Amino acid sequence: MNLRRDVFQAIADPTRRAILLLLASQSMTAGAIAASFDSARSTVSKHIHILAECDLLQHDQQGREIYYRLNPEKMKEVLDFVEPFRQMWEERFDKLESILKKRL
Repeated sequence: MNLRRDVFQAIADPTRRAILLLLASQSMTAGAIAASFDSARSTVSKHIHILAECDLLQHDQQGREIYYRLNPEKMKEVLDFVEPFRQMWEERFDKLESILKKRL
C-alpha cells in the first residue's frame, strides 16, 4: 500500500524545515540545497522528495537543472491550521501580562 505523507509529518523533521527556510527566499537546485547541509546528497534528496510529495515544494525544469521552490498555497494551508492556536496563546499571554501588571 502506498501511503501519502502528511504535511505535518513532513515539517516535523528539522532538516526539512531547514530546506523550507532555504527555499523561502529563492528557488534552488537539489545540489545547491544539499551543499547547505553536512548530510549526504542522497539524504537531502530524500528530504526534498518527501517535501515535494506533500506538495510543499514545486519544481521547474530549466534545461538539465531542476529548481525547487516553495508552494505558497500549501504553506498557507499550514498557516491556516496553526493560526487559531497562535491566536489562542497570544490571548493567554496577554491575560497573563495583564494579571502580572495588576499585581506589581
